[in-house]
Amino acid sequence: MTTVTEHRNADTASELKNLKDFDLVHPISLSDIDIQDAVAQADLPALLCAVAMLTGDDALLSEDLRPPTPPMSSTMSPQGGMSLEAQTKARTLIVEKLIAYRNAGCPEPSIPSTDDLERIMRFLIKDSNESYLPILRHELGIPKDAGAPEWHKSKIAPETEFQVAVIGAGVSGIAAAYRLKQAGVDFTVYEKNPEVGGVWWENSYPGCRLDTPNFAYSLSFAQKQDWPQQFSRQPEIQEYLAHVSEGAQIRDRIHFEIEVVSMIYDESVGLWSIRTRNASGNVTEKKFNVIITAVGQLNRPSFPAIEGRESFKGKSVHSAMWPENIDLKGKKIAVVGTGASAYQIVPAIVDQVAELTIFQRNPPWLLPTPTYHHDIKPGMTWLLQHVPYYGRWFRFWQFWMAAEGRLPLVQVEPDWVHPISVGRANESLRQECLAHLKTQFGDTPDLLAKVTPTYPPGGKRMLRDNGVWAAALKQSHVTLVTDPIKSISETGINTLDGALHSADVIIFATGFKTSDYLYPMEVLGRDQKDLHEWWNGDCRAYIGITIPGFPNLFMTGGPNTGVVVNGSAIFSAECAVEYAMRAIGHLLKTKHAAMDCKVEPFIKYNEVVDAGNLMKAWGAAKTTSWYKNSAGRASQTWPFTLLEYWNLTASLNVDDYEYL
Repeated sequence: MTTVTEHRNADTASELKNLKDFDLVHPISLSDIDIQDAVAQADLPALLCAVAMLTGDDALLSEDLRPPTPPMSSTMSPQGGMSLEAQTKARTLIVEKLIAYRNAGCPEPSIPSTDDLERIMRFLIKDSNESYLPILRHELGIPKDAGAPEWHKSKIAPETEFQVAVIGAGVSGIAAAYRLKQAGVDFTVYEKNPEVGGVWWENSYPGCRLDTPNFAYSLSFAQKQDWPQQFSRQPEIQEYLAHVSEGAQIRDRIHFEIEVVSMIYDESVGLWSIRTRNASGNVTEKKFNVIITAVGQLNRPSFPAIEGRESFKGKSVHSAMWPENIDLKGKKIAVVGTGASAYQIVPAIVDQVAELTIFQRNPPWLLPTPTYHHDIKPGMTWLLQHVPYYGRWFRFWQFWMAAEGRLPLVQVEPDWVHPISVGRANESLRQECLAHLKTQFGDTPDLLAKVTPTYPPGGKRMLRDNGVWAAALKQSHVTLVTDPIKSISETGINTLDGALHSADVIIFATGFKTSDYLYPMEVLGRDQKDLHEWWNGDCRAYIGITIPGFPNLFMTGGPNTGVVVNGSAIFSAECAVEYAMRAIGHLLKTKHAAMDCKVEPFIKYNEVVDAGNLMKAWGAAKTTSWYKNSAGRASQTWPFTLLEYWNLTASLNVDDYEYL
């Protein structure tokens, strides 16, 4: 039997035979002084929990060691706000316990009881947050995978033929496939790309990386221990997802380079007919009981409607369609946009190009993150590779700190009157961010004026900053243009002030068709109801998952499920997948062919979400943002806490559905 402390040879580290391999660690053989040096570089709150679980010693959980965890501002307090005295005591205790563990031969750790685990959790979350315990048990995943279906088809409906289609093999599609496999339900995954990963396969532009801490950006059932950086680069995330698909043993169910063209519901038999097209253009059709869409929001590039765009004689690229062999060296480059992708591309290419002109519509707010490009410290890396379940506790700690995150800082206060900010806490955040901008651009007043936003923090996506953006913009061959673009000509970009900005290459860092959910697939439901016509650009769903008139269609990453200042997209995706699994289990148990969301709960839910979004900076702000659709409604964002979304999706309210 493989134990958690079994040594994993570096040559086979990428060959995951099953998901338990993510938890494998090496036995400890370092000297006392080397252990001490490693612990000096550790994240202490999570390590205290991991070692307390490993040793059963509650001295590691004493009140004077408990991190106070101050509310998040523009930055997070190191070590959860622990005092220097508490840090010193914690390191001394941890070193002592790890030396004793080493001397005992690194025995296989026993898993504490549920009560003991919850006592360790409370050390981090404090006793006043009992309501969070179910969600946190799910995220920790000890002693079991809490998100696994509580039923198996062989037990509840062994004779029933049942097929599920999963559309997309990114994060959500992999999660859906794994849960279906656990439940013994037959499924097929359609993926338009030649490999898994979704947005992390498609976006290979220079500098592409996470802006969510990567331990928190991982699936609850596949918790990677050995991330090389705190905010990992695109190849590492895509590789992780490929490893998950291997370890979950679902790759043989993924049909690569197959694009779904249409989904049409056949009421006469209660089945969906899916039409697909392969890379050769051949079209086939197959019927399914249930569809789970996992196509994401960030998968269809959006080009701006600029006059003359097609007339440009140079090379045009979109950040999400980056050519493998494009050569930018010594050329004049124009970058349209200053959002997340431009913010990563510009510093990555600035030293290669002859001239770089950046066209800005609205500047982003920057969050100070000095370690954004840093490797995880060697001592921390060693601990993650040698202390059983430390990676899980570190992920747990990151999840907890982000559970509400900066949500209180973007709250609208009706009695607050200010030309920019929407509340007192929002103004405090704005002042912190302004101070950070001044440290970056104070020596260039003209640039400072251009990069200072005139909308509230949280009004659109905030970007992590370690100084590379300012360093790039200050270079002599870089120009930041804030005059609006009028048109594109054969040789470059024309702005309204009459200037022509010549370019050899135009990079459109202009985002995605985020408001066009399920685009460009044709989706016809009951009575041939056309989903895109019915939405008419204003996409809505019940808890972001189901839609009246479209039975047995379950969305992940659906309307109003995006968390933007707290948590990560993986959390809401897993919630949606597990909700869909509860619905599928209910259908199999009751022998109903289909379930269709009722109109009344759909309407009530959307009224609550709309009201909630109007009380957040992104709903109140007048600035343009991908958070909003063409009607000006915030159709992307979830305005409440992670716990509230968890509570909505953690059980199936069968009365919300009509059964067919």
